[in-house]
Amino acid sequence: MSIEVKVPVLGESVSEATVGQWLKQPGEAVALDEPIASLETDKVAVEVPSPVAGIMGAHIAAEGDTVAVGALLGLIETSGVATSPSPAPAAAAAPAAAVAADDAAALSPAVRRAVLEHGIDPATVKGTGKDGRLTKEDVLAAAVAKQAAPVVAAPAPAPAPVVSVSGERREERVKMTRLRQTIAKRLKSAQETAAMLTTFNDVDMSAVMEARAKYKDVFEKKHGVKLGLMSFFAKASVLALKDIPAVNAQMQGDEIVYFDYVDISVAVSAPNGLVVPVVRDVDKMSFAGIEKAIAEYGKKARDGTLTMADMAGGTFTISNGGVFGGLMSTPIINPPQSAVLGLHRIEDRPVVRDGQIVVRPMMYIALSYDHRIIDGREAVTALKTIKEAIEDPTRLLIDM
Repeated sequence: MSIEVKVPVLGESVSEATVGQWLKQPGEAVALDEPIASLETDKVAVEVPSPVAGIMGAHIAAEGDTVAVGALLGLIETSGVATSPSPAPAAAAAPAAAVAADDAAALSPAVRRAVLEHGIDPATVKGTGKDGRLTKEDVLAAAVAKQAAPVVAAPAPAPAPVVSVSGERREERVKMTRLRQTIAKRLKSAQETAAMLTTFNDVDMSAVMEARAKYKDVFEKKHGVKLGLMSFFAKASVLALKDIPAVNAQMQGDEIVYFDYVDISVAVSAPNGLVVPVVRDVDKMSFAGIEKAIAEYGKKARDGTLTMADMAGGTFTISNGGVFGGLMSTPIINPPQSAVLGLHRIEDRPVVRDGQIVVRPMMYIALSYDHRIIDGREAVTALKTIKEAIEDPTRLLIDM
């Protein structure tokens, strides 16, 4: 019996996707709810689970095809699938590879991806997760051990000489993913629609760095997460957005919508491109709560498990180009938001304090904003508020 697998509902306003990868090939065993294909929408990658246990049948849609919600993706064959234990002789003769395949069927998407990437047989790895299940860390540890193990092999024949062609030039054409296409369209649309302008300032990071050095160990011990810079800048941004509501507003038609809450989109680098999951109600969160939310989104972005709900909304964006070594940039607004804060690398620079030239850890910060609804005075004031809060973190505690 053939069971149809169709494109699932992908989220509000998303009507189609691109088949990114088939995770199961025809003839392979499939477990109930096991991911069989990965779809790329204009926001996130979505895995399609199998509705039944069986054997992967025909792929109706090929990798790279654009498919609409409800369209037929492929077939799962359930006829002839064993429902009782096989006779003992057959079981004894079963190859080890079949056992590994059964174990792989129970792996989570992140673990399965790590197994395939590092070429690890899950049957040879002892799981440390709940009920002995494999974790991603187990697979990575096995991969490290595999690389460290000495390899004994027969002497290989001398390789044939490689002849290089002087002046050889090559080109490679790679189709843009749907996510990359959408990023391109949204960024270009932001430039064409918004009256975008950027204002700059610099920040003395001494106080924040001293606070992190003093409390990082006890903070991590108590909360189970590292004390990073993002929580400080998120808290500082809340002060600025509360003082200057226009920076936390959006233009919708001929109206300006002001929000009495702060949902911050945090730009995260994912394998397929930049994504901006949203940390909600940041104005009500603690430092630990912010750091935990950002860390969880970072992990989900790396594992490819971000959902549509994770990406929806947002009233303001923080983008940290400093982690890649950027000194200064003009970040682009994330529509329909009206402003984005850009952070950059920290470096020691000479500055004047009380008439003396001293060395301080400095960072350039930038605020790009939509001049249609945010005046220059408001933008400069908001960025100055962020600067002052970072240079004197006590302001974050007393809401100044």
